[in-house]
Parts: sequence; C-alpha cells; structure tokens
Amino acid sequence: MAKYALSPLAPEAFPKLPVIKGARFATHAAGVRYKGREDVMMVALDAGTTIAGTFTRSATRSAPVLDCQAKLGSAPEGEAVILVNAGNSNAFTGKAGVASVQAITGAVAEIMEVSPNRVFTSSTGVIGEPLPHGRIIDALDALKGKLDENGIENAANAIMTTDTFPKGSVASFEINGKTVNIAGIAKGSGMIAPDMATMLVYIFTDAQIAQDDLQALVSSFTDTTFNCITVDSDTSTSDTLLMAATGASGVEVSHDTKAFREGLHSVMLDLAHQVVKDGEGAHKFVTINVTGAKTNAEAKVHAMSIANSPLVKTAIAGEDPNWGRVVMAIGKSGAAADRDLLSIRFGDILVAEKGWVSPNYREEQGAAIMKNAEITISVDLGLAHGEATVWTCDLTHTYIEINADYRS
Repeated sequence: MAKYALSPLAPEAFPKLPVIKGARFATHAAGVRYKGREDVMMVALDAGTTIAGTFTRSATRSAPVLDCQAKLGSAPEGEAVILVNAGNSNAFTGKAGVASVQAITGAVAEIMEVSPNRVFTSSTGVIGEPLPHGRIIDALDALKGKLDENGIENAANAIMTTDTFPKGSVASFEINGKTVNIAGIAKGSGMIAPDMATMLVYIFTDAQIAQDDLQALVSSFTDTTFNCITVDSDTSTSDTLLMAATGASGVEVSHDTKAFREGLHSVMLDLAHQVVKDGEGAHKFVTINVTGAKTNAEAKVHAMSIANSPLVKTAIAGEDPNWGRVVMAIGKSGAAADRDLLSIRFGDILVAEKGWVSPNYREEQGAAIMKNAEITISVDLGLAHGEATVWTCDLTHTYIEINADYRS
C-alpha cells in the first residue's frame, strides 16, 4: 500500500492484536485523496466507554482537533464513534473546515444513532485544501455494514499517509485472575516533533477505568513517549491521540494499578518508537540520553537540540562519528552547560571528556558504532542530576525526495 520503499527499520510483521470487546472497526475507500486504497476508518464503541486524549499544541490546530478537545470528558453515556480519514488534514481551512467537521459528525451521529458529542473525528494529510467531506459521508453506510471486532489491522492501514508500514502494539496481562488487553495503532512518518510528535494514535482497552484516571495516565505517558520523539523538528497541526476503555473485561483499574500502567506505557512507547523508525527516509534509529543536567527539563532541551540538529542527523546518515556536532548542539540549546565538564559516548565508547577528545578514543571505534541500525548517543553534562531520553532518526536524501513532491 505504501508509495515509498519499506523502511529498513520496519518490524518483520504487523503484530497479532487481540480483540478488544466493545470495539468494532471498519474501513472503506472513499477517495478523499488516494485512489485504489482504503482511506477512511471507523471505530464503533459500546455504551459506557470512557475516552481520553492528548493533542498537538500547535497554534494552527485543525478543526477536527479543536472539536475533539471540546468533547473530551463528556459523561460515558451511550455509544461512541471515532472516524478518521487520510489524505486531507482539514487544517488551515477556516470556516469550511469547521463546517466539514459538523457535517461529518452530524451524519455519523444520525447513521450510528449516537450523540454528536460522542463522535470524534481526525483527519491527516495535505494542509490547506478543503476536505471533500461528502465523499466521507457517502461512505458511512458501507462503513457501518463492515464493522468487525477483528478489523483493527485494516484500520491501521487505512490511516497511513507517507508511512511505509502500519503500526500496532499490544499488551495483555492478568489482574485478579482476569485477562486485560490493550491494543494500539498509529500513523506517523514526517512532521514529527512535540507537541505531540503528523501523527495519529488510537489505543483501546477492555479495562474499566474512570475518565479522569484514564486522562491522567494518557497525559502523563504522552510526555515520556510521543513528546520525546522527533523526526524533523516540525510539529503537525493535526496530532491526535485518543484512548478508549470499553470496560468489557469487567476488570476495574485506576491510575495506580501497576499492571495497567506498565502495559499502557509499553504500548505507547512501542508505537512512538515505530513512528521514528518509519521516519521519512530513516535508516538509523537513534536514542539520545542526557544526564547530569541542572533539571530534567534542561536535560530534555539538550537532548532535543541534539536530536533535531540537521548536522548531527546527516552525520549519522553518513555513518560519520562526528562528535563535534554533538558539542555544537549542546552549546546552542540555551540550557546550562560547561564545556569542560561534559562527556560524550557513542554506544559504550567514551568519545570525549573534560572538554576534549578522550585520550583512549580511536576514530575507528566511533565509525563502527555508526554502522549499526540502532545507535545510542549519551551525554553527561556533569552539572547536577537532571536527565532525559529522546528518540530520533537520521536525515537522508529520501526525506527531501518525499517532502519535495508530497502534493504531486
């Protein structure tokens, strides 16, 4: 389905995701932008489902994002529907964009017999073009007829844009002798940087949890997963993460339930990593660890400065162990640093320390690390105890090729 060559960092296969009772999925080729592929997906959620979410903080947020934000936290009464289209983001479309959202949510509410306040839509794709929402509305009857609890993989494929592979993740565990499942899908490849990091994420669980508890978890874990990834430093107008808890397992959990916390965090982190591994043109998956900063917040500033540096990212693409570019990125970040205290490692190799190259370092050691598909760069600032980890990828010619002809 993907227009571009499969990312060399792609997983071997889409994971086998469990059925989440209370959630049914459908996809359809509505022709929003693409021809010959399914580009709209629907999720129908049973009555009592609680929904939480996080969204881009872009000042030019799309109409679907604003609509979802306004609806979150509504009482879990009646059924709910999530509807997503690919190919057109319905962003920077003014009053027409709002009208499209209202037309779609109204039509979904009527056909699915749910409250318009329980219809959540997302759009991803080209910015600034009116959404042909009539094509989506025309597909609703077909979508309703296709709803299937086993349709989540098709849903993951339908929301792709420049992605080269569909993204899915799962966690299953027992609580009080009963199995609880969490299954998530995502799309994202370019325009990936906080907040959140173009990215859509939909996570489903059969656990029963209060909306405020679910929202607290989703917000907290977003900060340590999706808000810690970057492909190109650009923040989308459309980033949306929605999580639905159907309660169908009958297992009640809370913000403090350890197994649920760990399962949800693992799914969110896995999906975040998959987004980076499908970064447009990516050949290297890069972990940036920063320790010894004055605060955790300053550590993240340094880490993102390194992760977003075109010079660092192109050096990694060229398998060049250019540690001087890491020093540059630290120096420009604006957070506190002392040249003569910091140390740098590529993998487990100490490259630089005390303001100079390590006396035991050899260039061939760094070059060997840079040939790996997964690379870790670690910086210790030596100032205090602040720390942060972020994830990024290299910057290759393919990124330019994809984004130079995105609308053609």
